[in-house]
Amino acid sequence: ANWHSQRVPIGNGAGRGSGRPAPGAGRIPGVDVDGAREFIREHHRGVLATRHPDGGIRLSPIVAAVDDAGRIVISSRETAYKVRYLRRDPWAQVCITTNDFFGPWTWVEGTAAIVSLPEAMEPLVDYRRRFADAGGIDWDDYRRRMERERRVLIRIEPERAGPGKQG
Repeated sequence: ANWHSQRVPIGNGAGRGSGRPAPGAGRIPGVDVDGAREFIREHHRGVLATRHPDGGIRLSPIVAAVDDAGRIVISSRETAYKVRYLRRDPWAQVCITTNDFFGPWTWVEGTAAIVSLPEAMEPLVDYRRRFADAGGIDWDDYRRRMERERRVLIRIEPERAGPGKQG
């Protein structure tokens, strides 16, 4: 099964149909890059914005994490349009929300770099280990799947973050 299409367990379960908000659910981290990184370490679902060659913006649902260098990291396929667009124009922006969608959220804008296989293999493993359900993964099978799917790692170096203002 492709884990990208499966539900990725995040957090402690409070707030998802439990009738009570998750701890800190009403708290928005600071609007700076470090606050956004902290938010993304806990909340992974979002949307990636890239620039189409015609100048328009294209949006893609993604699952994001933060690596040890503080970059926003996203797994994708070598053949995906988002990867093609980022190779042409490295501007990227992500908007990350809580699992409940409405409530706290953050955005990060920066310059993206694409890491392809074979260089991407261990960073892809590191990316996947950052999610709550990584404990039972067969890592050899995961590596074979990354090769079969021609996976790449998108790394975004955060330059600006928000929301700044809400309402």
